[in-house]
Amino acid sequence: MKPIHLHFALCALLAGSFSVLTACANKDNPDEIRRQTAQATETVRQDTKAVVDGVKEGMGRGNNVIDINKASREDLLTLPGLSGREADSIIANRPFDDAHDLVKRRIISEAEYDRIQDRITANR
Repeated sequence: MKPIHLHFALCALLAGSFSVLTACANKDNPDEIRRQTAQATETVRQDTKAVVDGVKEGMGRGNNVIDINKASREDLLTLPGLSGREADSIIANRPFDDAHDLVKRRIISEAEYDRIQDRITANR
């Protein structure tokens, strides 16, 4: 045999042996399969709970848009993240020309406004 063919044959034999050894070593044992299944099940459970919570929140909102010029303190407190102090400040600073006046008058931050803007209006 020529040296190049011998070298090629030896490489092929080593590669084949490595493939067989790797395939045998990677067989999943039952305990590992159970662990992976439990982990996947927990991930699906958490994701499902998050979806259900989001649907509940969305259904609870409905089309209830709160008029910041007329809403009671209790109604204002139903807005996510709005504190009692902020609700009192809204009532004390009425009327508002538009809902973004809450930010312009520094009653709430822009981030808070972004969170509730689809739930408020300012009708006169």
